Amino acid sequence: MELANRVKALTPSTTLAITAKANALKAEGHNVIGLGAGEPDFNTPDHIIEAAYQAMKEGHTKYTASGGLLSLKHAISRKFKEDQNLNYSPAEIVVGTGAKQSLYTLFQVLLNDGDEVIIPTPYWVSYPEQVKLAGGVPVYVEGKEENAFKITPSQLEESVNNKTKAIIINSPSNPTGSLYSEDELKQLGEVCLKHNILIVSDEIYEKLTYGGASHVSIAQVSPELKEQTIIINGVSKSHSMTGWRIGYAAGNSTIIKAMTNLDSHSTSNPSTISQYAAIAAYEGSQEPVEMMRKAFESRLDTVYEKLIQIPGFSCVKPKGAFYLFPNVKEAIQLTGFSTVDEWVAALLEEEKVALVPGSGFGSPDNVRLSYATSLEKFEEALERIERFMKKNSK
Repeated sequence: MELANRVKALTPSTTLAITAKANALKAEGHNVIGLGAGEPDFNTPDHIIEAAYQAMKEGHTKYTASGGLLSLKHAISRKFKEDQNLNYSPAEIVVGTGAKQSLYTLFQVLLNDGDEVIIPTPYWVSYPEQVKLAGGVPVYVEGKEENAFKITPSQLEESVNNKTKAIIINSPSNPTGSLYSEDELKQLGEVCLKHNILIVSDEIYEKLTYGGASHVSIAQVSPELKEQTIIINGVSKSHSMTGWRIGYAAGNSTIIKAMTNLDSHSTSNPSTISQYAAIAAYEGSQEPVEMMRKAFESRLDTVYEKLIQIPGFSCVKPKGAFYLFPNVKEAIQLTGFSTVDEWVAALLEEEKVALVPGSGFGSPDNVRLSYATSLEKFEEALERIERFMKKNSK
């Protein structure tokens, strides 16, 4: 059986081998500490769970409109107005089965074969694969560590040609936690407007910012940039609803209509029950959101100082999300390994700590550690990593 070329072109996940090995070690009874979590370690707030239960009891278990419940679109619209002073009508919003599916659908309706999408590195692992699945070509621009992993207007300008269709901006970022300022977004936006480049603004971590920093959407910077931007967001990270699978896109109504039409032939509609839960997430108390944010910030402040004391580690302190992305190039050299993947595999084998190698994010000198885990486990993991470094340093 011959597989489709589009599937053959996909790059296998670099984390699969590590995940499989970690699961095997756990099955053997080993005490494995996994720091690869891409989701909050808090349960969904009670009032959201209760809203889903009530929706089921009231019979809201049937199909909805393909693009989502009108009542949910209104809730999302109010959220945009209250949080960012942005106006989006229901016709400019489409609800999907998670922000990932919204991104996938966007690229499917946007890209023709050979269209280029600029992807700053380090990047979330699915960006390039989704672009390739739509026939597009990922173009990587390095967000340098000395600039907190953010790209500059001159870098963007140099990467643009007549095939450039879009750029992805992820702020706060997975995996780095970097956060673009309003002025930085304005300068990048000027390049995008000059060359008519669509901006895909992934804002899924917008509620998780630290150190007094705050999230700014590039769509807030000017009316012109709002027209040039498709915002991708959802309730997964902000309200600890990863398994509920509700995300959305907001922007140009022609693009949103095309996404809705495509969804009608693929997913039909997002989970009805989850949509009612998402309404409660946006219309109910936001106190659990702030509680979770404060917990993450407290963990970050504690573990960051311990992390940078480990020999061979250096790390830009993140301003958002819930990841640390230290540079371990020196640590790899000190321990005699050739690649980050080898180093991560040895750490798992010897000390039973599972990290995500930065090679999967386009950054082979780094690893990603998630502090969406208990402080106790994270601190123990750091002790094991330090022991590993002392034991293996040449």
